[in-house]
Amino acid sequence: MILVTGATGNIGSVLLEELRVCGAGAVRGRTRDVARAKFPAGVEAVEGDLTHAGGLDLALEGVRSLFLLQGFGAEAEVLEAARQAGVEHVVLVSSITVETHPHLPAAQANRAAEELLKASGLAWTILRPTQFASNTVMWAPSIRDHGTVRAPYPDTGLPAIDPSDIAAVARAALTEPGHRGRIHPLSGPRRVTPREQVADIAAALGRELSFVEISREEAHQELASHLGDEIADAVLDLTGGDVNDELLAVRDTVERVTGRPATPFSQWATENVAAFR
Repeated sequence: MILVTGATGNIGSVLLEELRVCGAGAVRGRTRDVARAKFPAGVEAVEGDLTHAGGLDLALEGVRSLFLLQGFGAEAEVLEAARQAGVEHVVLVSSITVETHPHLPAAQANRAAEELLKASGLAWTILRPTQFASNTVMWAPSIRDHGTVRAPYPDTGLPAIDPSDIAAVARAALTEPGHRGRIHPLSGPRRVTPREQVADIAAALGRELSFVEISREEAHQELASHLGDEIADAVLDLTGGDVNDELLAVRDTVERVTGRPATPFSQWATENVAAFR
């Protein structure tokens, strides 16, 4: 039995389908709202919130492999419950910022989760993706209402990754040998700038969009209003204000692990164009 947490998210939902297609056997998805979850046929749904580890016993019954997203809280309690339930292997989604920006609070939280897993006595695989292609959905309201994207660092290219590629690597790690005790850094197939991303979204929509470059100060003011100052600063560092070679690195991990190339942003935009309409 494989348990997928965050099963309705943009990684977990694809992972459930990946596991179904590959014939992985019994699969269970954990979600906060079973009534609204739309899981593939044959996937067992179990309700729960990982911010409260209580009630995990039922979800973990018979589970041998666990897919876990950092950031949902209670990792220590979840891992201890998994150990006691007889789980053998955990695949954890962390972040490349553990390597590239270890001073940031979010990176420190990811590092702490990694260390908890390594110390748990469970077999482990850690995935460290870079910036998600799906982060651009934050532009959707402005695209729908004004046909415009306002952003800083328009020509700083980052190797954004399609969350579906993270799911594909997770599927391999959960079902194939050779991944235990491994850390997989993940990226898209090439660097793509915000200006290029807007052009790809425009092509997918079939209409013109304008890109307006703004200063870091303007971007901070907009982001901080709903993310807070600290997170806004971190986002701006990671999207152009404090880049380094490790953050910019294009990695071939997706292709090596899955046997197919990583998805370019243009393809992600085409497949997810409904988010911008």
